[in-house]
Amino acid sequence: MNHVTNQIRTRLVFLPVLLTMLVVMGTNTELTAQDRSVMTYNLRNSNANDGEDIWDNRKESLVQEIAFYEPDFLGVQEALHSQMEYLDEQLPQYAYIGVGRDDGKTRGEYSAIFYHKDRVKLLTGSTFWLSETPDKISKGWDAALPRIVTYGHFKYKKGKKDKIWYFNTHFDHRGTEAREKSVELIIKKVHELANSKEPVLISGDFNLTPDSKPIQHMSKAFNDTYTHSRVPAFGPATTFQGFNINAQNDKRIDYIFTNDHVQVLKTAILSHWIDGHFNSDHFPVLSYFRVK
Repeated sequence: MNHVTNQIRTRLVFLPVLLTMLVVMGTNTELTAQDRSVMTYNLRNSNANDGEDIWDNRKESLVQEIAFYEPDFLGVQEALHSQMEYLDEQLPQYAYIGVGRDDGKTRGEYSAIFYHKDRVKLLTGSTFWLSETPDKISKGWDAALPRIVTYGHFKYKKGKKDKIWYFNTHFDHRGTEAREKSVELIIKKVHELANSKEPVLISGDFNLTPDSKPIQHMSKAFNDTYTHSRVPAFGPATTFQGFNINAQNDKRIDYIFTNDHVQVLKTAILSHWIDGHFNSDHFPVLSYFRVK
C-alpha cells in the first residue's frame, strides 16, 4: 500500500512540472538563448496561524520551484525580512532590490525584485508608496495597509544587451479607491520613470479580477501576458487558492503586464501540488518573452 501511495505522490509532484515543461518546450514557439523570463509570486508571509502550511513547512519546496524555472526576474509579494533573508541565502544566483513597506528598510512586507546576477545587471532601482505622497512612507486613500512598488532599471549582460524596466507591486485587499488610484499612479510613474523606447514589465498581486475596472484600465495601458501570449496560456484560470485544492477557478488576481516593446511568447500559471500541499496560497505566474 505504501508503494502505491508513493507512486501516486510522485505523479502528483511531477505531473504539473512535466506538463509545464511540455508547454515551455512546445513546437508552436520554440525558446532560444535570446528569450527572457519573468515570474511573479505571492509567497504568503510567514504566518504562524497557517497550520501545516506554515512557511517552515513549505519554504524548501518553494525555493526548489523557483530554482527549477530560474527566471531572469522574480517579483515577490508578502515576503517579510526573515523570508527575504532565506531566499537570498538559498538562491545565490540572484540578488534583490526592495524594502519593507512599514519603514522603508526591513519592517513589513516587501514587494521585492530578484534578478539573476549572471544574466542581468542592475542600473538603478528604488521604491515608492501607493499613496498621495509616493515618495514618503505612507498609506494611501482608503487602503487598510501601506502598499508599495519596487522598481529597477536593468541591462542584460549577453546577446543584444537590452535594457529593461521592471515594476513589482502588491495592491491593497480592501480599499476600493486605493486600488483604482494605485493603477493611475503606476501608469503615471511608469511614464515618468521609464524610457518610453525601452521594454517595461509590471507584475504583482493586484487583488482584483480581470473584469474589475482597475484591471480593465491597466489592460488598456499595458498588455496582460495571460491574454497576449503567442500561444494560449497554460494552467488553471486562478492564481489564488488559499491552500485549498478545491478552490474555485475564478480568482486570477496575480498578473504580469508589459508595454509594446515586449513580445510575449508563453505564459503559465504554475499549480504545483506537493505531498498534499501548495507552496503558497497563490500560484506563481511565469512568462517568457522577447524584446522587440
